[in-house]
Amino acid sequence: MSENQQASVTVLIPEPLRAYTEGLAEVPVEGGSVADALACVAAEYPEIGPELITEQGGLRHGVVIAVDGRDIRFSGGLGTRVAAGQVIQIVAPMLV
Repeated sequence: MSENQQASVTVLIPEPLRAYTEGLAEVPVEGGSVADALACVAAEYPEIGPELITEQGGLRHGVVIAVDGRDIRFSGGLGTRVAAGQVIQIVAPMLV
């Protein structure tokens, strides 16, 4: 897949954040990277964006994201590439 190609992926929303997605547990989006996919979710549900991403564009403290069960902190961060059919899971932010 080329750098600008978008893939159909599913973003799993944890229970504490579903209030921002009208109760949806899964949001299908297009994205070539985790950042692209999360931007699509935030475009559709604007209130969830600040819960996940800081103003500087990084992951908010306590938020963990996994692609097909693999933590993105160990595979490229928000720039982790995604392919069609992959699942991006947002792990419920921990309150610290």
